[in-house]
Amino acid sequence: MNRRDALTTVALAGAAIAASSSAKADTAPTSTLDRIKKSGVLRIAVIVGQEPYFHKDLATNEWSGACIDMANNIASKLGAKVETLESTWGNQILDLQADKVDLTFAVNPTPERALVIDFSTPILVHSFTVITKKGFAKPQTWADLNKPEVRISVDIGSTHETIARRYCPKATILGFKARDEAILAVSTGRADCNVSLAVLSVATLKKNPTLGELAVPRPLLTLPTNMGIRADSDRRYKDFLSAWADYNRAMGQTREWMLKGFEAVGLAAEDIPSEVQF
Repeated sequence: MNRRDALTTVALAGAAIAASSSAKADTAPTSTLDRIKKSGVLRIAVIVGQEPYFHKDLATNEWSGACIDMANNIASKLGAKVETLESTWGNQILDLQADKVDLTFAVNPTPERALVIDFSTPILVHSFTVITKKGFAKPQTWADLNKPEVRISVDIGSTHETIARRYCPKATILGFKARDEAILAVSTGRADCNVSLAVLSVATLKKNPTLGELAVPRPLLTLPTNMGIRADSDRRYKDFLSAWADYNRAMGQTREWMLKGFEAVGLAAEDIPSEVQF
């Protein structure tokens, strides 16, 4: 091989390597943060009837609520706009895994979920409460509900279900696809009570004052609630959301968003029981 042919061979080999590297780069998975910045869209899961988190105006199909305000603030930091996908508490983790959304709110970081998704630091700390039907004895403890004759309604796949099964294993647990259905079971007498986060229970009773009563059984059960994201080797998105959550909690902004969400259902700060933490 003469010198000219050798140089040609080297050049062709270099071009092949470069092309191979470029092809690998083109097919390499894009991180969530890069995708959001490139598309200018932050996709979030939203859930009907979950005030103060989410509220859907049925006349306009417009969404509002504390988590919508949070999402808009997050999107503004990323130069993006918010796009919503209607989901449920039980399905939003699946939507996250299926790459239908980039962010889910009010997710409790259970060990099982940590195997399939990742989390920011907490945005809130919640208490668990019980909505009892009219005429049902108000429980003072979780043990008061832990009886076979007590029918407890929960939305399947939620932390409400986890708490009910953990603290009331002897009770009759009635699972429903959505929380609205679980609440309906109480109003129709099919269930004696419903286990829900305090923020949801307070809003529900404000909208439906004839539904029943709010009980806060002892021991007081609290759990942090976080933002859920897909597991990603690029930590920038997780670190950004954690810094955002810590900052807004410390500055009191998260509380303001929650109070604004409560106002949508006619609740003022003084109407919220002391057990409701955020």
